[in-house]
Formats: sequence, structure tokens, C-alpha cells
Amino acid sequence: MSLYVKNITKTFGENVAVNNISFRVEKPGVFGLIGTNGAGKTTTIRTVLGIMSADSGNSEWEGKKICRESLSFGYMPEERGIYMKTKVLEQLIYFGMLRGMSKKDAKNSALSYMKRLGVTEYKDMPAEKLSKGNQQKVQLITTLIHNPLLIFLDEPFSGLDPLNSIVLSNLIKELVAEKRFIVMSSHQMSTVEEYCEDILILHKGKTVLHGNLKQIKKGYGHTNLVVSRNNGIMSIASENGLELISERADELEFKITGDEMANAFLKKVVFSDIMPTKYVVKEPSLNEIFVEKVGKFER
Repeated sequence: MSLYVKNITKTFGENVAVNNISFRVEKPGVFGLIGTNGAGKTTTIRTVLGIMSADSGNSEWEGKKICRESLSFGYMPEERGIYMKTKVLEQLIYFGMLRGMSKKDAKNSALSYMKRLGVTEYKDMPAEKLSKGNQQKVQLITTLIHNPLLIFLDEPFSGLDPLNSIVLSNLIKELVAEKRFIVMSSHQMSTVEEYCEDILILHKGKTVLHGNLKQIKKGYGHTNLVVSRNNGIMSIASENGLELISERADELEFKITGDEMANAFLKKVVFSDIMPTKYVVKEPSLNEIFVEKVGKFER
């Protein structure tokens, strides 16, 4: 069971919004489509689902071409698409029935997801009376009500406050545990790092980087060293060829080429009678990789 996107291209006039994009999602979990606003993430998702017709290429699920009439997928767009004047439970039942569910099954599923997302108390209220965060939860329930195996979430954390972000985060983890296939677009690198095993970075409609996130970090060519800010640290780092990449109130972060460089630096620090309270070697962040790769792509 897999999603296979093959050489999709989509243009709007002379603007190439998606340029020959290919990827596979072959196991349950979260696949990340990453890019800045306007990179082509939403157009990619809509073209994969057949909501927009591709100029060339196609997408398959379980070996069959995907078409917009399919009822077996879940899609949550970034823009809300719920009825503001309609009571929450009433419209959730309606959306469930549109997905081929009986009224009874749609109601039971709606109530179950409302409980999981903490919005049961609003079931008899029109959506316009809910906060933006709770409206987004209702939007998510319309996506999941028919329990789809393949789910597309377009910037799901956009506009959520920290508490609602935690609720959504927990639900995504539950969906992964239930062996769902999730394609999630985001421009928030920390979000992607938390959920995604495999990623595709888009920039101006083109693939910049594609693969397993752990392998991408491992093959990046360097690691980072975080050390507490002490007198003399900067001069020793400079003498030993360490590149400063981040500076915070109480710590410094340097780019290093491996453990040998880190150990040599530590020896010189200790030899200079400097005792740092923090000394951590860590992998580069996705944000760092993203900035570098997109920057090279621009050049």
C-alpha cells in the first residue's frame, strides 16, 4: 500500500507552480512537504488529489490513479471550509454522509472525534461562535470523520495557539499509531522535525531536497557544537576554525566537521582553564539545512 506521485507538473499561464515533482509514501507515518509560502505545497497537494488537473504526470494510491471523486481520502485545506451559520454536529454529520457514511455512523464518528479534540460542548453551536482554533478542530474532524487511511493536511498548525497545537499534535501521533498515511505541508521546520521521517523540500515549484530526514542530516557533512558562553571561548573557537552559526544570551553554537574537531577544541578550552557549563555535540537542524539548500538553489 503506497502513494506514488510521478512527475507532476502544473502551470498557470506562464507560471510553473509545480515542476516535475515525484515522491513516494510507502509506509504509515507523516511525509513532510516543506517550503516557504508560495513554494508550491498547496498546488502539489491539490494536483495529487485531482482537485486541480496536472499538465503532465499523475498520482496513484494502491496502484490506481487518484481522481477527485474518490471518497477514501481526507484533505484539510489551509483555508477553512466549514459552514459558519450551521451547528457544528449538524454539519459534521452532513460531511460524513457526503463521504458515503450512514447518518448514524457519521454522528458516532463526529462525537468521537469531538471528544478527542475537546470540542463536544460546542456541538449545538453555529461554527461562527467558536474561536478560530476550535473552528480549525471542526475543519479537521470533517477531514477525518470517515476514518480515511490517506490524509492530506495543508499547514495544519497555522493559526493555532500553543494549547490547541498540543491537542492537534497528540491527535497526529494517535493517527500515526493507527497506521495512517499522512502528507503534511508546513513551513515550520520544528513541526516537520517532530513528525516526519521523510521529507521533500520545495522551492519555486521545484524539488530542492528529497529523502529520509535522518539520512539527510547524517550526510550533511558537519555537526553542531553548543557550548556555554565563557570568557575566551570565542577566541579559541576562531583559532581552531570553528564557524559561529548561532549566538544566544548564555550559549554559542558552532559548525564543526566531526568529533575530532570537537575534542581538539575541548582540550584547548580546558588547557586554558576555562570550564564551560555546557558542551553538547548535536546534529544540524532542519532549518539550518533548509536555509543552506534553498540559498544554493537561488544562486
